[in-house]
Amino acid sequence: MSEEMKQCPKCSSPYGYASGDDTYVCPECGNEWNPGEEEEETGLKVIDANGNVLQDGDSVVVIKDLPVKGAPKPVKAGTKVKNIRLTEGDHNIDCKIDGFGSMGLKSEFVRKA
Repeated sequence: MSEEMKQCPKCSSPYGYASGDDTYVCPECGNEWNPGEEEEETGLKVIDANGNVLQDGDSVVVIKDLPVKGAPKPVKAGTKVKNIRLTEGDHNIDCKIDGFGSMGLKSEFVRKA
């Protein structure tokens, strides 16, 4: 009997191993998952201020003025941000804003465009 290794859905490590009862374990991040439920577990789920689910590549609009440390002016409400990337953490949107450069935004201060 050869044990089949599966890719971890959380960290993409190729070393996920069977741990009995149809459960797999990742030795790198400690994630446990059931391969039969992989379709449901899509990973990161980010929701905007209106409750819409955001995805990588979406465009969003800032809904309130956001102060930026070290910048003389805030990011104004109504600023459109294109091609966002979703990340884990407090500031769960990575993006580039004209006049400010790369920065992280909180999803609660944007709405889907």
